[in-house]
Amino acid sequence: MLKKLSLFVATSVAMVGMAFAQPKTYTLDDINIRDPYIMPVEKEGVYYMYASSGVSENGKFYGGVVAYKSRDLKTWEGPVRVFEVPHDNYLTGNVWAPEVHKYKGKYYLFATLNSDVRWKAPKQGHPAYNHRATQIFWSKSPEGPFLPFESKAPHTPLDEMCLDGTLWVENGTPYMVYCHEWVEALDGEMDLVELKKDLSAPVGTPQRLFCASAAEWSTGGGGKEGSKTYVTDGCFLYRSKTGKLLMMWSSFKDGTYAVGLAESDTGKIIGPWRQQKEPIFINGGHSMLFTDFEGRLCLVLHSPNSPGGKERAKIFEVEDLGHTLRVKGELK
Repeated sequence: MLKKLSLFVATSVAMVGMAFAQPKTYTLDDINIRDPYIMPVEKEGVYYMYASSGVSENGKFYGGVVAYKSRDLKTWEGPVRVFEVPHDNYLTGNVWAPEVHKYKGKYYLFATLNSDVRWKAPKQGHPAYNHRATQIFWSKSPEGPFLPFESKAPHTPLDEMCLDGTLWVENGTPYMVYCHEWVEALDGEMDLVELKKDLSAPVGTPQRLFCASAAEWSTGGGGKEGSKTYVTDGCFLYRSKTGKLLMMWSSFKDGTYAVGLAESDTGKIIGPWRQQKEPIFINGGHSMLFTDFEGRLCLVLHSPNSPGGKERAKIFEVEDLGHTLRVKGELK
């Protein structure tokens, strides 16, 4: 995503050491976060909110993920460190957009690794590429530690700039939907790849589901006026109450970060996908859905999209209308 930054709360430097063993209490207004992801664990009565958070050791930076815990979505305790990029991983560097899915009794972390490896020559007007990819890690607990599979390699194609992978399981087959990023593709893509049953590696050849410019509301620019690029970002899949398969994803509408919906005409992950005309949220993005312990469908995203410390997680109640979703208002 455009100018994604590693997550640090305001006191992150102080938290690197002793503070991780002494969790503090926060409200969402206290936590600077991009790309928030919330997973309810009903048997514990706990919501986990995952966030990027790196550490510096001996002059080197190592990417990682922390979790905040809450019982009411208002007061959050933490952070607890759940993941650090292995030093011998295929890619190291900063972690973007962590999300955790429960699958077959285990927990799987989908993490985008933004490495410091210079990779391809830039296209005209773009900065030099550092290799970027999504990799899946596993744990027996929502609090980690999350571990790599044996290959320690990304699950997205090694010859592409990719990010924001998410899980979808259809008829027992797991898939990852991810973004082939606009900085390379220019017209950002939403792509699909089948995964092995244990999620350890991809299977077969990825296929394109749609490009960002397919949405009428996505006016392009990557946030920059006059740019002929279109962003795909932050995909998340949801089956509506009438059985429609919807995909939330983010891009830019007239220079402002926004969330739109695509609908599969077949109800299957392969599509074809049709874009709904208007976004469901403006001035925020990289959203996901969860159901709270009271049965409410909730959306969480970061807003505003202003790298530099102003981003906060915002939680909204959502109405499932069957054919689409409607954001009702911020959860209080």
